[in-house]
Amino acid sequence: MNENNALRTALGNAAVAALYAALTVALAPLSYGPVQVRLSECMVLLAFYNKKWVPGLTVGCLLANLASPFGAADILVGTLATFLAAAAMPRCPNVFLASLCPVVANGVLIGAELAVLAAIPGDALSVLAVMLYIAAGEALSVTVTGTLLFRLLLRNPALRRIITE
Repeated sequence: MNENNALRTALGNAAVAALYAALTVALAPLSYGPVQVRLSECMVLLAFYNKKWVPGLTVGCLLANLASPFGAADILVGTLATFLAAAAMPRCPNVFLASLCPVVANGVLIGAELAVLAAIPGDALSVLAVMLYIAAGEALSVTVTGTLLFRLLLRNPALRRIITE
């Protein structure tokens, strides 16, 4: 990678991180808690189209979680969930399967985290319910909204080049 490409990638990742964090915080009532639809999560599909976006998505999630009411635990666990999902997505054979990576990662990790931090009764059914709520919100954001949004974005040759190259 030459210097110009490296600079473009770094600036692109900074823009991705800023947009992810800004969308999350701006839509805070939807972005945090046991029932959430974090619309910024649709951006994780960038990682499916090009793994170069994984750092920006990870940093964006970290920055967004600085505003989380669940504090340091959400900063660590939430960022880890986004990183794991984004890192797995480039290995998926299609966008639908890629969209399920954050559904599973966030459903399990964030669901378990929030069940503990929100003092949800400790029985397995309650914890499973929180995991399913998080997974459902993630599916709405990524699998439904994200795949439709990227289908539209990728029709534009200039955006397709930015996203995929």
